[in-house]
Amino acid sequence: MKFELCAASIEAIQIAKQYDFDRIELCQSLEQGGLTPSYGMIEYAQAYGIETHVLIRPRPGGFVYSRDEVEIILREIISCKRIGVKGVVLGVLKETGEIDKELLKEMMDKAEGMDVTFHRAFDDSIEWKPSLEILISLGVKRVLSSGLATNIENGMPVLKQMVNFADAKIEIMAGGGVNAANISRLVEDVKPNAVHFSGTSKFELDEDSFFSESILKVDPKKVQRILDVARVM
Repeated sequence: MKFELCAASIEAIQIAKQYDFDRIELCQSLEQGGLTPSYGMIEYAQAYGIETHVLIRPRPGGFVYSRDEVEIILREIISCKRIGVKGVVLGVLKETGEIDKELLKEMMDKAEGMDVTFHRAFDDSIEWKPSLEILISLGVKRVLSSGLATNIENGMPVLKQMVNFADAKIEIMAGGGVNAANISRLVEDVKPNAVHFSGTSKFELDEDSFFSESILKVDPKKVQRILDVARVM
């Protein structure tokens, strides 16, 4: 089983390296569910020597994109490919709640040679079996999911079914509310191919500034507790 840290800061990249994570999903603005990181941040992660998969999400909100937004996504994929990023993390849906197979294929074509992860847009889709079949047919490497629930606490039964249904044709990566209290049950009962978490706490950034912000920041103690439980099993 592999472990992926959702990394949205320099500190998170460094912690992923320190705690020997298998890879990171690099993003920014976790408070908005994660957005595409800057080019400089991507290059920093690459240079730091951690396997990097870049979230391609041009805005917060849902995953039904305009043609102009799709063009931005395609350009981001091409940029990541140009600098040798290992993988990209994508998600696109139709207004009906189905995975947009046509647009996803267009993105997959641009990402040829890189790993592709379909992110938690999957949990916004209406039927997980047809959705999984679409991803398998297009050659998507893995899917990040909480089992079509708001968090893994409620989604574990579906996640377990997904692992069995996938039958190793696609990796199932569990994420969404992973913590030290539920990681053992997730690993033992669901047996996903990978576990994804951010290990963050709310933090007041530059509280003495007029531009102070409340952010989600990686918490090394949380990360350590989750790994301590998971890695002794």
